[in-house]
Amino acid sequence: MATATGPTLAEIHEARKRLQGVARETPVLSSETLGRLAGRPVWLKAENLQRTGSFKIRGAFTRISNLTDAERAAGVVTASAGNHGQAVAWAAREAGVRATVFMPEDAPTAKVEATKSYGANVVLAGHGFDDAVAAAQERVEAGETFVHAFEDPLVLAGQGTLGLELAEQLAPEVETVVVPIGGGGLAAGVALALNELRPDIRLVGVQAAACAPFAGQAPSGNTIADGIAVKQPGELTQSLLAGRLESVVTVTDAEIAGAILLVSERCKLTVEGAGAASVAALLAGRVGGTGAVCALLSGGNIDASMLIEVLRHGLTRAGRYLVVRTRVDDRPGNLAGLLAAVAEERANVLVVDHHREGMDLPVTGTEIQLTLVMRDEEHCAELLARLDERGYIVERLG
Repeated sequence: MATATGPTLAEIHEARKRLQGVARETPVLSSETLGRLAGRPVWLKAENLQRTGSFKIRGAFTRISNLTDAERAAGVVTASAGNHGQAVAWAAREAGVRATVFMPEDAPTAKVEATKSYGANVVLAGHGFDDAVAAAQERVEAGETFVHAFEDPLVLAGQGTLGLELAEQLAPEVETVVVPIGGGGLAAGVALALNELRPDIRLVGVQAAACAPFAGQAPSGNTIADGIAVKQPGELTQSLLAGRLESVVTVTDAEIAGAILLVSERCKLTVEGAGAASVAALLAGRVGGTGAVCALLSGGNIDASMLIEVLRHGLTRAGRYLVVRTRVDDRPGNLAGLLAAVAEERANVLVVDHHREGMDLPVTGTEIQLTLVMRDEEHCAELLARLDERGYIVERLG
């Protein structure tokens, strides 16, 4: 296996043979809704439907299936934000190899529990992927084999099998493939395969704005796209992607949340933050080009609690939730009058909150906060206008 330049196309094909019966050939699905919003034909590579919920099984299994007898006996160790850890745990279990996975202390519960369920020993350490890598080094020094998430030619060969599938599945008119980037392993593997088999296709990388080293930005905080929150990209992946990526763009958490909502509601697919980044970039108009495009949904492992928060945020941004605050005299019938005005506009009331104590209010006044279910932003504007006509002074909170 080449180490300076990464895997060859022949080695990627060899990885595909090893993955037969292990990794699923995930579908490429068209989306009329996304196409209308993007103004161009849109396809989705649904790798969120892959075994263990992400593309990572491709690289992890390829690496572990190539272990020597001595390496198998010593066991493997890895560091992961979640998806790679799950894949290593599953692949190690299938190979009868002991596995230890270091994950950040705030790793999503769904990913931690899934990794444990596959039989790995999970150690929580640090506040991000890079901290987990540092913590795992002690096990490497003790003799265990480190299965890196992206700085490994065998892992890249496994990820490159996704590129082989895309080369076969994408229609000739597809102009662009959009790939989420964390450490760069997925993008590098896909780029190596597509550059050989479909050199006409543009490859655009996407990072979360809060953690975008490939885009030349310093880390600036947390992100819901934990799967691509890698502060130090790999030297190997950077060298492979130089000249193979047309561009690297960034998306905000708000844009990612909106993409998760849209993909869930209109495409009936559950994706995590990293998996939705490609769609977010497309909808934000940052991908470039005008022809047909394929957005790679890299993973679908999202905590139920996080999904609820993300969907709530996305619904609010889309005008589907409306939170307003107003004041009325605390007299019988005044709340009913306010709610009647809301009902006339066919808004559904989720929550009614009264605030009296601790507020700068007249003695006979009360503050009312309403959380409403709306159709869209236009519906919100109509309701706010109606309340204004009725004399209510309304503050929009969300």
